[in-house]
Amino acid sequence: MIKVVTDTTAGLDLDWVRQHHVPYIPQVIYFGEQSFLEIEEISQAEFLRRLKASSSLPRTAAPPPGLFIKAFQELEADKNTILCIHPSAEVSGTVRSAQLAKEEAFPNADIRIIDTRTIGAQLRLMVMKAVEWAEAGVDADTIVARLADMTRRTRTYFMVATLEYLQRGGRIGGAAAIVGQLLQIKPILMLRDGRVEALARERTLKRATQRLCELVLEEVGCDMSPCVQVMHAEAPERAQELAGYFKERLGRQDVEVIDLVPAIITHAGPGVVGAGFLAKA
Repeated sequence: MIKVVTDTTAGLDLDWVRQHHVPYIPQVIYFGEQSFLEIEEISQAEFLRRLKASSSLPRTAAPPPGLFIKAFQELEADKNTILCIHPSAEVSGTVRSAQLAKEEAFPNADIRIIDTRTIGAQLRLMVMKAVEWAEAGVDADTIVARLADMTRRTRTYFMVATLEYLQRGGRIGGAAAIVGQLLQIKPILMLRDGRVEALARERTLKRATQRLCELVLEEVGCDMSPCVQVMHAEAPERAQELAGYFKERLGRQDVEVIDLVPAIITHAGPGVVGAGFLAKA
């Protein structure tokens, strides 16, 4: 049988995770020297409360290999094929942790560790599709090939309220962050091949939002549902406005609005809004 493993950066619904028996490996959140397993030991609401009250920014760490070893044992890795689907190795050490677990405990098992080169909503989509295909009886090689095609086509564009979080977390250069803040530039950022890069710069939030929408409409393929996933952290009104815009312009109702998880908010900051989708084939 084919089993799927992922981690909490996918932002999956917990009822769906339990229904489909998908091990949901937690990222680690640090406030000072105090650590929490994401979702299991700290909710988004509690994370945001601590974030606002803290004098220093939190940190994140990939799940330790031991959590993967436990999941592999529970899924009987020596008897089943396991697809381990995780965020880009450029922004997270999760893939490496899974690899270490396989090498240490199940070196001969059919455990396929997949670097999706993305994170958040598009990772969520890949995990859900992999489970759907596995439950429909699709073989592992075909699922991996389909995921590779999705990886090639995945796009994530987003805007942040401040560049401080990306700069402190090393996701964007300090000079670029300082210049952007001084000039009050509103950058449109993208996840390109697993790395955060500036795609465009606008002078106002309104214009940046318009440009982000234009980019999505130019590239979106809409051959897979949901066709667009709007992501946000503490910006529900802006996220709903974006979702409504895409529904109207695309003539589609399958546009999701997804809350980002603490491990992503740690690096992007509250107020982030973005859109994930698959580009035209």
